[in-house]
Amino acid sequence: MAQASVAPAGKARDKDYDSEFHYEAWTPRFNPWIIALTVTLATFMEALDSSIANVALPHIAGTLGASYDEATWVLTSYLVSNAIVLPISGWIANRIGRKTFYMSCVALFTTCSFLCGLATSLPMLIVFRVFQGAAGGGLQPSERAILADTFPPEKRSVAFSLYGMAVVVAPAIGPTVGGWITDNYTWRWIFFLNIPVGILSLVLTSRIVEDPPYLKRVRAKLGGIDGIGLGLLALTIGALQILLDKGQEDDWFSSRFIITCACVVAAGLIAFLYRELTIEHPILDLSLYRKRNFLMSQIVMVIIGAALYATTVMIPQFLQEVMGYTATEAGLAMSAGGLVLLCLFPIAGYIGQKVDPRLMITIGFSLLTLGIWRIGSLYLGITFWDAASWRVVMVLGMPFLFVPISLMSYVGVPQEKNNEVSGMTALARNIGGSLGISFITTMLVRRAQTHQQMLAAHSYNGSATYGTMTNGMAGALKTQGYSSFEAHTRAAARVYGMMTQQARVLAYVDTVHILVVMVACLIPVGYLMKKPRYRPKEAVEID
Repeated sequence: MAQASVAPAGKARDKDYDSEFHYEAWTPRFNPWIIALTVTLATFMEALDSSIANVALPHIAGTLGASYDEATWVLTSYLVSNAIVLPISGWIANRIGRKTFYMSCVALFTTCSFLCGLATSLPMLIVFRVFQGAAGGGLQPSERAILADTFPPEKRSVAFSLYGMAVVVAPAIGPTVGGWITDNYTWRWIFFLNIPVGILSLVLTSRIVEDPPYLKRVRAKLGGIDGIGLGLLALTIGALQILLDKGQEDDWFSSRFIITCACVVAAGLIAFLYRELTIEHPILDLSLYRKRNFLMSQIVMVIIGAALYATTVMIPQFLQEVMGYTATEAGLAMSAGGLVLLCLFPIAGYIGQKVDPRLMITIGFSLLTLGIWRIGSLYLGITFWDAASWRVVMVLGMPFLFVPISLMSYVGVPQEKNNEVSGMTALARNIGGSLGISFITTMLVRRAQTHQQMLAAHSYNGSATYGTMTNGMAGALKTQGYSSFEAHTRAAARVYGMMTQQARVLAYVDTVHILVVMVACLIPVGYLMKKPRYRPKEAVEID
């Protein structure tokens, strides 16, 4: 006999009673922590794969006879297919069973990883990456939903801390792992690495993970397949991801391709929303956005994704392009933050059981603001430890955001919607990441151009400062055997190089300051959400 938790007598329609905690109690056969570790294994693998190939692109391009720009589709194809599957993962899981869906995703991800490692041409690799990304899109939402059902609401914060370690730490250490593998072996091992992990995950999942009883009743109530809605969603999300990924590269709306993508996004979104609001059995339950906590958690998750991915790209880019670090050195500077996260997430999970989640969100955004603000002190004389400390301080707030937001996204949501909540929350974080990367990429280019123009206005032959610098450099070059003309030419080139480098540094400072203001505005946002209420429940037997 199963146990069902019900609201206390007379409280069934109490507006203060939170329906999120009116759930069917269910005890899995295995220890919940064994289940949590099992599903986290594949999620960590997928999260790592989203960033591990970044540093290997030049090697991939050279091996497969492609340009670097062409090779970037190895990343774009993965992100596009991943983003398309994220929002519909809950819908698929409800139809075929969550365990079946999860194991199918692990099996497909592992198989495609093997095929990616064997690819002999760029088109072949891109095709396998598309299927790999689609499989990966179902892993993270499935794990969140499994954890939400495996642990009771009052203990979910600890479970979500484990999930947070997987999806936050893995992308942070991905470039380091990818750089080391590429430098010491071959880029193909980036993909082969997933094979033993995937096989182990399949074996453990088949024996340990199980679907809760309520999912069978949910599946029995499902209507027909909305093929039109599914097509519109895939088209819209795919076009949006391509637009964000290729926008700066193609100079945004100066490109017909980007304009076409923007039109497809706008038209597809309008058609999709109309379809979902008027059909009886929609793919996405848009009524979830009427719940205050769910809506606010999605907005906050977008910002978290933007801040996390933007800084994950920005710091290594500064260290490599401006400071001359190797990919491995830049990755090591980022890894210090990953170690801090490993320590902090369990602490945040424990605190989440004792402290108001809204207070944790306030603390988290305050720490994140402080961490990003410190990055604004960058200059050309920083040391490796300065760079490592940027990431360490910045990530201090991440666990205090990720854990309570993961918890609050389920508040007020019926249990049978857990799969959908997980998929839509993962999509929000990924879209936020794409927005963040597009933002900093565009800002760095545009602000560098602006600062270079300003500095160039003071670098002319009639300028006393410019003349002093070039004459001093030319004098030093003459002592090395250069003629007067060649010495002055080289001196002018060096001054121009210094000016360009300084303009890029100032562009990074400007971008950081804008991020600080954006994040600081969100410090009080947690108190716009409802506080979860845990009430004692009576247990009754049901058939």
